[in-house]
Amino acid sequence: MDLCQPCYNGLLTQGSHCYCCAKRFASDSADQQLCGDCQKNPPAFDKTYVPFVHQGAIRYLINHCKFEGAYKNTRLLGSLLADYLANNAELPELIIPVPLHPKRYRQRGFNQTLEMAKIIAQRLSIPIDNNCCLHVKNTPHQISLSGKQRHKNIKNSFQMASTPKAKHIAILDDVLTTGATANELARVIKATGVSHVDVWVCARA
Repeated sequence: MDLCQPCYNGLLTQGSHCYCCAKRFASDSADQQLCGDCQKNPPAFDKTYVPFVHQGAIRYLINHCKFEGAYKNTRLLGSLLADYLANNAELPELIIPVPLHPKRYRQRGFNQTLEMAKIIAQRLSIPIDNNCCLHVKNTPHQISLSGKQRHKNIKNSFQMASTPKAKHIAILDDVLTTGATANELARVIKATGVSHVDVWVCARA
């Protein structure tokens, strides 16, 4: 793995968190629990699987991948997430990487979530569908927006080009912050008749 042992040992794991949105709890618990926000306003997705907190080395790897063109990091991020999923996740029938708008794709040169998905799909023997969902609204970067602004920014950004041939799907992304992107994508996916949508991410901000 392209990560030295001290950096690997320093990756901050999630600990006890809401099984739906992965928001961390103040105290540890072995039981699966739902946070107050998800009880009041359930998101469109059903469960989130995430190994790391978005700090330190994992944040560096993700940010350099997205904003500095470090394509090579996708292999490591995909491998780290695949290791976690193999031991913790109820595996779906299909993986859908969060699509990039064509303009953002041209700027970046690759979709980091698709490249991560290729590693995970090979490791876990799950097919990828990178064509059924389109990113049709060229939204500004979410990084500087508040939670409410993120939900407004991403609304109506995705459109289904075809119906996924699965009832249980995992959306794959790099980071989950407010869940706005995952929620909007899960909403349009479920509108096609998909019954269960999980979210797979490397890190929770």
